[in-house]
Amino acid sequence: MALNLSQKQEVVAELAEVASKAHSLVAAEYAGITVSQMTAMRKKARESGVYLKVVKNTLASRAVVGTEFEVVKDALTGPLLYAFSTEEPGAAGRLIKEFAKGNDKLKARVVSVEGKLLPAAHVDVLASLPTREQALAMLARVLAEPASMFARAVKAVADKQGGGEASAEAPAAETA
Repeated sequence: MALNLSQKQEVVAELAEVASKAHSLVAAEYAGITVSQMTAMRKKARESGVYLKVVKNTLASRAVVGTEFEVVKDALTGPLLYAFSTEEPGAAGRLIKEFAKGNDKLKARVVSVEGKLLPAAHVDVLASLPTREQALAMLARVLAEPASMFARAVKAVADKQGGGEASAEAPAAETA
């Protein structure tokens, strides 16, 4: 079904809005994907904070103008689906990588992060980025480490000085 001019403008505006806020983009070839596979991918995309859209490359090229994804304009050829990570930078990469395992016809063609056009093979690197929860857990561990190191150092000094707090209390008990 062909889109009229106002529908095309709506698609470009919607895509531009998403691109202006997205963390990363993965464009992938999808020719040969079944309707049920595409439906499953769209469902998973919604659950993982990925905006997934099949749109003409000319409309996508117009939509990314003025965003950090403008670098991909010349690489958009052939039938592509666009996966924008809206919540976590690695979400689109994980989605495409996961569905490509079960379907050899789904192939990443373009990867873009932070205004850089990366080779398609970087979808694995993008997919390996930690989720928000994983990143917060790593941060908590990093922030807790100095306190635990300090506690271990105090304990080591106390042990070296003759048993720590227990030996400090013993002389007080003898004099009482």
